[in-house]
Amino acid sequence: MSENKHFDLIVIGGGTGGNGVARMAASAGWKVASIDSLPFGGTCALRGCDPKKMLVAVTEGIEWVRNLAGKGLTAQTTVDWSAMIAFKRTFTDVMPKRVEGGLEKAGVKVFHGEARFTGRDTIEVNGEALSAQHFHIATGARPMTLNIPGESLLATSTDFLSLPERPERIVFVGGGFIAMEFAHVSKRAGAREVTVLEMMERPLGNFDPDLVEILSEATTDLGINLRTRAKVLKIEKTGSDFTVTYETPEGVQSIRCDLVVHATGRVPNIDHLNLQAAGVDFSRRGIKVNPFMRTTNSAIFAAGDCADSGPNLTPVSANEGRIAGKNLLAGKDERAVEYPPIPSVVFTLPQLASVGLSEAAAREKELDFDTHFEKTAGWYSSLRVGAKHSAYKVLVEKRTGKILGAHLLGPGAEEQINLFAMAMGAGLSANRIKGLIFAYPSFASDIGSMV
Repeated sequence: MSENKHFDLIVIGGGTGGNGVARMAASAGWKVASIDSLPFGGTCALRGCDPKKMLVAVTEGIEWVRNLAGKGLTAQTTVDWSAMIAFKRTFTDVMPKRVEGGLEKAGVKVFHGEARFTGRDTIEVNGEALSAQHFHIATGARPMTLNIPGESLLATSTDFLSLPERPERIVFVGGGFIAMEFAHVSKRAGAREVTVLEMMERPLGNFDPDLVEILSEATTDLGINLRTRAKVLKIEKTGSDFTVTYETPEGVQSIRCDLVVHATGRVPNIDHLNLQAAGVDFSRRGIKVNPFMRTTNSAIFAAGDCADSGPNLTPVSANEGRIAGKNLLAGKDERAVEYPPIPSVVFTLPQLASVGLSEAAAREKELDFDTHFEKTAGWYSSLRVGAKHSAYKVLVEKRTGKILGAHLLGPGAEEQINLFAMAMGAGLSANRIKGLIFAYPSFASDIGSMV
C-alpha cells in the first residue's frame, strides 16, 4: 500500500468522541486521518443537544408569558417556526466547515464516506483502501430499529430539527429525552395536537418516578396527550395523513397525524463497520472496551455512544476520547477512565435533572439514608417566575451525611444539578453544603434547603 494511504492513526467518527483524539495525535506528530459519512461535528453539535436547546430557548419565551400572565407581564407571543429553524441553522450550518477546517489545520487528513474494516489494520472508504497502525472508533449512536410495519415512515430527530414548517398534528413514538423535549417544543410552538406514545408505565424511566409524575402533570397541563402503556403496532400513510395504530390495556386504538417521530431511543452505530474483520468484539451495548478504552484488538480504541462504556452523554464521550488519546500516545495502558458523578438533564419546561443514585438503586445497595422530598411550587424561586410544577428529592446517607443522589424538577435545575455533582465529587456532606453561602436570591441558594 502506498505511503499516502497508510497512517499512524485513523479516527472513524467526526464528533466529540473522535475529534479530540485526532488533534492530540496530530499535534504529537502522528500522521492522522479522520473519516465520517456525515458532516463533521457529530450528533450533539449538529443533530442533537445544541440545536435542540436553541429551539427550547425560543419556546422559553412562550413559557415566561404563560407563567407570568396576570403578574405584570402583558404580551401576545407566537413562535415563527421557520425563523426558529433559521436561528438554529446560524449555529449548525457553520459548524461542519469549522470542525473540518480545525482538523485540517492541525494536520489531519479528512475523508468523507463510510468506513468498513477489511482486516485488523485495513479499512475501505468509498472503494479506497487505507491502513493504519492504530484506529479509534467514535461513530456514536443511531435510532434503534423497531421492526414494525411502516417503520420507514418515521421521521428521525434529525428530520424534526430541520422541518421547514411546523406540522399541526405530531405523534412521538417513545417517551424518553427526545419525545418529551420535542413534544414540549412542538406544543409551545403552536402545534394543535401533540401526542406521546410510551409503551412503559411512565415516560423517562431512568429518572425519579415521583418527579416524573409531576413533570407528566405539567406535560398534560400544557396540552400534550401523554399516553403510557401504549405499544405502537404499525404506521400507515394515506395521502398526507399518517395513521398510528397502537395497543393499550383497553384495546387497540389509532390516531391520525401529519408527522410521526421516532423517539424510542438509540443504539450503537456500528453495524456498517464489519468489526469481525478487525477482531473487535461487540454486543448490543456497543464495542467492548477495557477501562483504558482499548478494544479486543489492542491497536484499536473506541469511545462514546458506540462503546459499552459510560452513559451516552456528550461530556462522557469527550472524556473517554481524552483517555483513549492519552493511552494511544503513551503506547501503553497508562490511564484508566474514571467517571465522577455525572449529571443529566431533560430540557423540558420545567427541566428535570438527576445525578447519582436513584432511590431504588440506593435501597438495592442496602444503604441507610434519608429521603428529602418536597414539592416547591410555593418556594420563592418558583413563585418569582410563576413556575407551577417544581420539586426535589435528595438522598442523604445517615451515618456520613454523604449525598447519594439528587433529583430536581423546576426552573434552574440544569445548573443546580451541576452544583450537586460538584459537591458530590468533592465529597461534601449535607452539613458542609448547608454551611455554604450562595448569592441570594438565586436558584443555587435553594440547595442548602434541599439537603
